[in-house]
Amino acid sequence: MDDQNKNLILATALSFVVIMLWFVLFPPPEATDTADMTAPETAQQTGQQTSEQGGDVAVAPGAADTGTATDTASAATAGEEPQQDDAPRIEIDTPELLGSISLRGGRIDQLALKDYRETLEPDSDIVTLLSPVGSEHPYYALFGWAPGSGLSPDQVPGANTLWEVETEGTLTPDSPIVLTWDNGAGLTFRREMSVDDKFMFTVTQSVENTGGDTRSLAPYGILARHGTPPDLKNFFILHEGGIRIVDGELSEIDYDDFEPASNHETIGVEQSAWTGFTDHYWMTTLIPEQRAGTKISTFKDTRREIFQTTAKQPTVSLGAGETATASTRVFAGAKEWETIRNYQNEQDVPKFLDSIDWGWFFFLTKPIFAVLHWLHNVIGNMGWSIIALTLIIKALLLPLAFKSYVSMAKMKELQPQMEKIKENAGDDRQKLQQEMMALYKKEKVNPASGCLPILMQIPIFFSLYKVIFVTLELRHAPWIGWINDLSAPDPSSLYNLWGLLPWAAPEPGSILALIFIGVLPLFLGISMWLQQKLNPAPTDPTQQMIFAWMPWVFMFMLGSFASGLVLYWIANNTITFTQQYLIMRSQGYKPDVFGNIKSSFKKKPKPEKK
Repeated sequence: MDDQNKNLILATALSFVVIMLWFVLFPPPEATDTADMTAPETAQQTGQQTSEQGGDVAVAPGAADTGTATDTASAATAGEEPQQDDAPRIEIDTPELLGSISLRGGRIDQLALKDYRETLEPDSDIVTLLSPVGSEHPYYALFGWAPGSGLSPDQVPGANTLWEVETEGTLTPDSPIVLTWDNGAGLTFRREMSVDDKFMFTVTQSVENTGGDTRSLAPYGILARHGTPPDLKNFFILHEGGIRIVDGELSEIDYDDFEPASNHETIGVEQSAWTGFTDHYWMTTLIPEQRAGTKISTFKDTRREIFQTTAKQPTVSLGAGETATASTRVFAGAKEWETIRNYQNEQDVPKFLDSIDWGWFFFLTKPIFAVLHWLHNVIGNMGWSIIALTLIIKALLLPLAFKSYVSMAKMKELQPQMEKIKENAGDDRQKLQQEMMALYKKEKVNPASGCLPILMQIPIFFSLYKVIFVTLELRHAPWIGWINDLSAPDPSSLYNLWGLLPWAAPEPGSILALIFIGVLPLFLGISMWLQQKLNPAPTDPTQQMIFAWMPWVFMFMLGSFASGLVLYWIANNTITFTQQYLIMRSQGYKPDVFGNIKSSFKKKPKPEKK
């Protein structure tokens, strides 16, 4: 078997292993039953912060003293309060966000993303991010002060405090709102809430001691989520759940790995931190003031299925007439790469880009997406940007590919000498190896160099798949014609002759969809088949069968992959075909592509019967 065919078989085998491994590690998502989610329970005295009539809310941080703040659950009830639904609300209206803030606790608990819809349908609902207590899937941000020396839980604002509005109006980027609450025992609390034109809220809490005694208390922010998200993907390739950066170290906590509230770790911050929840495309995070002494905790109330992350800032002591102020930012929105990068670089949110799940090959996925994003800004279409990215990658690998193809051409020239060495060596394998190595050294040929471009493609393939799957910019991104979402499989199907027949294509993910492939997978199979035709078919019948079937096996296997990845592979095969054809001609070898195609359709003569 010549080395050209050896390398092609190696490429096929490696690709097959990659695909099989991918299907094992990253199986298609299972359908999620959203009907059986945990509903909020009626309030009761449980040693956790609740309203006697307002329903379950998050666990408040523990009491503060004159030194540090502890993290034991405190029994802080707000007394007889109205129902949650009766609390007045302040509207939120920005270029990107639509929602409201409840005066019950001053919670940010209604939020939707104006520019993102649930499906491709133009009349589809916009994406809902946060929901109040009493809804099907409560998810909200709240703030307060943990009591210290000289204070009881009902003397500090918490999850169910009914605030008053100091400044009327709608919360917009140009008009912040201010809430006030007087505890009737010498402390006056104010809360100023502002929002920018993207997804960042700033909550500034202040307290003034108008009494005569010294008081100590600690400001905190809480993100609480009742039950796991209804659209949880459960993909190995994607992290969804808790996420935090503490002093530069990234931690990702799956929902199954949340520690119970009764026994969870509290992490002290030395310089900087943020904490929150991340979904596939959306995220909510608390970003406290970047300073030492803040404590981060992430845990789960196992009885009520409430997931919670808390950022509690250092305890402050207030003498008579003194005022203390603390600020917490809240990111609640879409994981747009450019937006998150601006917050990281321009507003000093440490390592905020790591909130996007770049994976094990982050050293490749980050630059690959940065180039793809730049190309999209220039071209304006993500599909053509993927093709342009493929051209750039192939151009960078061209020196390696050229060396590989030249080496393969030289190996062909050396075939007569190699056959002679094999004849002379006979069964002496050591002599055969020594003489072969001497020949390679004399002719300056590296037989392994033909494998390098193949091996380089594997991490690039994984990285591009990761980029296409996790980044928001590929979600609902169209290319041409029927390809209206590059993050989803090709919606066309052989079942209805790719739209020519008057019935619908099979549902994506179904068995019929895997069998009746779309247009892009068909082009993928053809491109792989044409690439084979640069060389004559191997003489060995087994090899011929493998080569004949492999493009079409891959065509069906990759039919359920994201359209963007299949598009990349088609472009890669096409460019590789062109490169190899031109390099082979430059080395004096003229591939007979049409002749090889014709020979593949010729009937093989039947063996003569003896």
